[in-house]
Amino acid sequence: MTGISTHVLDTSLGRPAEGVPIELAIRTEGGWKVLGTSATDSDGRARDLPAVEAGPVVRLRFDTTAYYAGRSDQAPFFPEVSIVFAVAPAQHHYHVPLLLSPFGYSVYRGS
Repeated sequence: MTGISTHVLDTSLGRPAEGVPIELAIRTEGGWKVLGTSATDSDGRARDLPAVEAGPVVRLRFDTTAYYAGRSDQAPFFPEVSIVFAVAPAQHHYHVPLLLSPFGYSVYRGS
C-alpha cells in the first residue's frame, strides 16, 4: 500500500489553507472511484487520506470554491483543482502539496 498526503498553502494570504475539501480517487475502467474524502486542518494538511494499491492512477481533487466561499468578494477563477498522478509500485508514500491563490495554483511532488 502507498500512503498519500497533501497540504495546501494559500499564497495570497501567506499561510496554510484551512478547511479545503479534498477527494481522493483512483481511475478504473468505469471512471473514477472515490476512496475517501478529507479537509485540511489548521496547518493546511489532510492527515487522514486512505492508502492506495501501487499501480493505479490517482486523483486528488480540491474544492477551491468551498474554501474561498465567504473569504473574499470574488469567486476563484479555478473552482476546483484536480491533480492526477501515477503511483509507482516501489514507492511507499507520495506527498503532493498545493500552492493556491484565487487566480492560480502550483503543485509539486514533495517529500
